[in-house]
Amino acid sequence: MFIRLVIAFFTILPALPASALDRVTFATNWRAQAEHGGFYQAVVDGTYARYGLDVAIQQGGPQINARLLLAAGRVDFAMGANTIQMFESVQQNVPTVTVASMFQIEPAVFMSHPSEGLDRFEDLPKATVFIASDFRASVWQWLKQTYGFKDEKAKPYGFNAAPFLADRKSVQEGILTSEPYAIEQKGGFAPNVFLLADYGYDSYSTTIETRAETIEKKPDLVQRFVDASILGWYNYLYGDNAAANAAIKRDNPEMTDGQLAFSVAKMKERGVVDSGDALTLGVGAMTDARMKSFFDKMAKAGVVPAELDYRKGYTLRFIGKKVGMELRR
Repeated sequence: MFIRLVIAFFTILPALPASALDRVTFATNWRAQAEHGGFYQAVVDGTYARYGLDVAIQQGGPQINARLLLAAGRVDFAMGANTIQMFESVQQNVPTVTVASMFQIEPAVFMSHPSEGLDRFEDLPKATVFIASDFRASVWQWLKQTYGFKDEKAKPYGFNAAPFLADRKSVQEGILTSEPYAIEQKGGFAPNVFLLADYGYDSYSTTIETRAETIEKKPDLVQRFVDASILGWYNYLYGDNAAANAAIKRDNPEMTDGQLAFSVAKMKERGVVDSGDALTLGVGAMTDARMKSFFDKMAKAGVVPAELDYRKGYTLRFIGKKVGMELRR
């Protein structure tokens, strides 16, 4: 589903006539949710328009692959889920480049039942662990190598919490801003939540990707989209996000006010968007040191080849300019 909501708002940049706006399509990696809120915010409050952009958000879903759409030239920008995907693109010679990371923290978590002997992270390797196939191919390999998790303990997770709820001695993967809320609603209890970033999993997340040719031929377009998206995230977290949440619910009618509120609260509480390097460089920040740290861990765990030239997959050209930092509260 697409949205093209360009509405008048206070002027930061000179207003441009509609005909002067550059049309841009941005594909997300899943159905509309608070984790996409900054992009929706930049549409509904007119930030993209003030940067000369008419942005259509194409929401993802189980049958939609945003990164394939980007590689095929069907969209101008796409949302990447994590840094592993960037490594895969480099390995497969896909000419896409990560230009910003809206999440400083990969919000992947493990959840366990409280008071069942699984209240500490070091207890988790002994439990049955429900994980999805993409998690097993990446994060799980690192967990085995670093913390001693075993393949024989892993069971498939089909995005249905019923097996986890039924087995109180089990662990389930999830996203910090989503699954813990669902467990509370369905199971009637607050699960133990272990944010994997707290234990060394330092992937970036919710990235902005574009094609290498777009960077070469239209660097100003890329810069404007990145800058406006950054402002969208500051305003979504620290300003009035009601219109953005309404737009999210229009695109995804299954989304609830309770889930949106929970997600935003967790993003703020844990600094998912605004922490780490973002505190000094601004939202969207990435660094060479952080990229190397994560690559070295994934190479050691056998997830990616040690000789992979991962640096081809990203650029720092469009970030670190402290855009919008005055909006932080």
